Amino acid sequence: MKEAALDRTLKIDVDAVLRQRLGPRARFIPRALTAWVKGLICQDGLNKLLTDNGDKRDSAFCRGILHDLNASYRVIGRGNLPAPADRRVIYVSNHPLGALDGIAIIDMIAAHHGCEPYFVVNDLLSVLSPLDGVFVPVNKFGAQSRTATTRFVEAFDSARPVIVFPAGLVSRKGAGGVIRDLQWHKMFVNKSIASKRDVVPLFFSGNNSTFFYNFAKFRTKLGLKFNFEMLLLPREVFRCRDCNFDIHVGERIAYSSFSGGQQADDEAQKVCDTVYSLNNPTHSR
Repeated sequence: MKEAALDRTLKIDVDAVLRQRLGPRARFIPRALTAWVKGLICQDGLNKLLTDNGDKRDSAFCRGILHDLNASYRVIGRGNLPAPADRRVIYVSNHPLGALDGIAIIDMIAAHHGCEPYFVVNDLLSVLSPLDGVFVPVNKFGAQSRTATTRFVEAFDSARPVIVFPAGLVSRKGAGGVIRDLQWHKMFVNKSIASKRDVVPLFFSGNNSTFFYNFAKFRTKLGLKFNFEMLLLPREVFRCRDCNFDIHVGERIAYSSFSGGQQADDEAQKVCDTVYSLNNPTHSR
């Protein structure tokens, strides 16, 4: 049974990607360069994580990744969580890490509610087959496929909790060295109203390396639009080995408190401010 599951698990193979993309021209790429790329994305380490957890799916897969990295989290403000049976809510969170934050939140919500959540993600992540049952892929750069649209609708119509990172991108370092999400998108506000789901704000503690933020800033100054720093995120995953994170839970926000429409952008930013306000010493457990 485990062997069959492993066949479905994603294997990262830089050489195969180059052959697929470049065909015969791939042989002209220096081996030293491909070796450097493999090291940059931690190909061997990622493949070991995927192989060791190849028999797991969804929140069990997330739990396995956390275990293998000896990474843990504690929940602060647990009393603000909905009752376990009260599943029709939208959890919104800042996005500081790019991987382990989502993995930990999936694990937390699945354990609390006793069911797999849905998680709205960039469709580039749809290749992660172990999370097929959780991910709801969204195309950020073009039209949605019919399948993606159907799954998106099913997620919000379901009785399962939904997770959203409204920024859609990993947090960046801004003025004064403050690490914060970029602008939050209004989708969750409008979906909260349409699906009659209250919003539960989460603040996830954590940050990436200084190199990651400096690289992102340098790329921006060069005027390059492609998110090259995304290639550094696997390295950031292993940097979090042996780390403990805090997940702060804020007070529930009623869907009826939103106006939506032209007010949705402002309302999304207000929820973002609420999320960041949770990161203070007075926020009780």
